[in-house]
Amino acid sequence: MRALAADRAYEGDETRQLVLELGLEPVIPPKRHRLNPWEYDRECYKKRNQIERLFRRLKSFRRIFSRFEKLDVMFAAFIQFAFIADSLIYIN
Repeated sequence: MRALAADRAYEGDETRQLVLELGLEPVIPPKRHRLNPWEYDRECYKKRNQIERLFRRLKSFRRIFSRFEKLDVMFAAFIQFAFIADSLIYIN
């Protein structure tokens, strides 16, 4: 089953039910005041931080955050270029 990781702000019952109806596994930690907290995949939740850091690094490319490219294909190509540049910088 595919997972959807989110932070505690989205831990409401309605949100979790919607994720389940979409056929995804919610990886959302319960808030501390929950009477019946649920189990979640902690290792998968830790990977959410890596994804957020990747988006932060992608936003450092001015062409991406300001959307200079008007054609979708050019925008997608520049995102791929940014991924390549990012992987070259963070290889070591």
